[in-house]
Amino acid sequence: MTETETHYKVRPPQQRWTHLALIVKDIDASIEWYEKHTHLELLSRNEDESGHGAWLGDRTQADSPFILVLAQFFKGKDPFAPAHHGVLGPFAHIGIEVTERSNVDEIAELAEEEGCLALGPVQMPRPVGYICFLKDPDGNTVEFSHDQGVYEEAKKVWGTNDTP
Repeated sequence: MTETETHYKVRPPQQRWTHLALIVKDIDASIEWYEKHTHLELLSRNEDESGHGAWLGDRTQADSPFILVLAQFFKGKDPFAPAHHGVLGPFAHIGIEVTERSNVDEIAELAEEEGCLALGPVQMPRPVGYICFLKDPDGNTVEFSHDQGVYEEAKKVWGTNDTP
């Protein structure tokens, strides 16, 4: 296969959000953390001459996936070197909405026990809702929210789109 040939047959029907990518120091620890603290699960792993990669996602969103990409470069193989890779935070974050207010409390309690709670549960003004912030193993901020209004606003403004 030449470099101009495509490798995959299934593509999005239009331009779509597909992923957010993070640099990690220990890919195994990061996969474990995200699988424990979020609804995300490992979709695939790979390794090449540059390092390790992993895709985590939500299996219920196979028709419109949004993937968290984790990359751990081998020493001397970072294609962006010597640039510094920042982390998400303190405000820049990955946002995950949960179905019940009590879920935020449960997530925060586990995070506090494990030492990764960055901001305990707090009720914020609309549209933010009830939130807590965690720090992943690399210091990236992950927000868990309840009653944030993203789904309601999208349905109100854009309606329901049942076609891919």
